[in-house]
Amino acid sequence: MIALASDHVGLSLKNEIKTLLDEMGLAYCDYGADSAERVDYPIYGARAARAVASGRCERGIICCGTGVGISLAANKVRGIRCVVCSDCYSAMLSRQHNDTNMLSMGSRVVGTELGRMIARIWLTTEFEGGRHQRRVDQIAALERGEAIE
Repeated sequence: MIALASDHVGLSLKNEIKTLLDEMGLAYCDYGADSAERVDYPIYGARAARAVASGRCERGIICCGTGVGISLAANKVRGIRCVVCSDCYSAMLSRQHNDTNMLSMGSRVVGTELGRMIARIWLTTEFEGGRHQRRVDQIAALERGEAIE
């Protein structure tokens, strides 16, 4: 299950991602927003992030104007590793090396087709583990307030 969320600006890109998920046969849960009426992105980023952190959803995709604001909110939820992507290479490496569990995109930054490409690559790329697991573990330790050196 993929958690989806957006603010009012990211709504059109989120709806395009829904179409992609339908095409890929992937289930999703939409945590809002549902209209072009102005809303606060932290609320929606947190909703999706909590769904991922709790295990209700395996991963999440969130959208706002730049992808930055909503990702900042999502990354405040313990256990979330949300990447802001506007290119396919970063989407792929964020999964392979960082085991990101949320993807954020900006509807004012990426167009429809690029957004679909980024999401598809991010969704289909696996975490490589190995030497990268140590670094992901270090990030989790920082999140818990532990020293890593």
